[in-house]
Amino acid sequence: MNPDRNAPAQLGQGYYWQDLAVGQRFRTFRRTVTETDIVNFISVTGMLETIFIDATYAHGAIQGRPAPGALTYGLIEGLIMQGMVQGTGLALLEVHKKMLAPVVAGDTVWAEIEVTGVRPTSQHNRAVVTSRIDVFNQHGKPVMTYTATRMLAGRPEQAAG
Repeated sequence: MNPDRNAPAQLGQGYYWQDLAVGQRFRTFRRTVTETDIVNFISVTGMLETIFIDATYAHGAIQGRPAPGALTYGLIEGLIMQGMVQGTGLALLEVHKKMLAPVVAGDTVWAEIEVTGVRPTSQHNRAVVTSRIDVFNQHGKPVMTYTATRMLAGRPEQAAG
C-alpha cells in the first residue's frame, strides 16, 4: 500500500517509535476528577471499599472524597492514549506504580512523560518503549509515579525495510 502523500494528516495520531528518543518529554492535558468518576469507577470495578463508598467513614486518613489510585492511573493512561499512542500503541507490556499522595474529588491531575528507552525489535517494525510518568495535582504536588513499557508500531513506509 502506497499512502497518498497529499492526504491530510490524521489528527490525534500517536507517535511512531522512530519519532521518540531517550530524554524526550511530554505533558498531558489536565483532567478534573469528579464524584461521578469515582462512583462509576468503583461500581464497574467492584472496589467497594469503605473509604470509597461511605462518605461518613471517620476512620480514614484521607480528607475529602478519595479516588482509588487505579482511577487516577486510568485517567492518566487515557490522556496518554489520546495524545501519544493512539493508533501506534500495540501493547502495554509492564507497569510499576507508586502512589505518593491521595487524589480526591475536585482535584485536577496531569502528567509529565519522559521517554527512558527505545529498543527496536528484530521483526515487524516495532519497538519496546519505556517511559517514566510523573502525575501531579493542580498544586503541582506529585501524587503518583510509574514506569510503563509499551510496544509501539513503526512508520508504515518503513515496514518493508
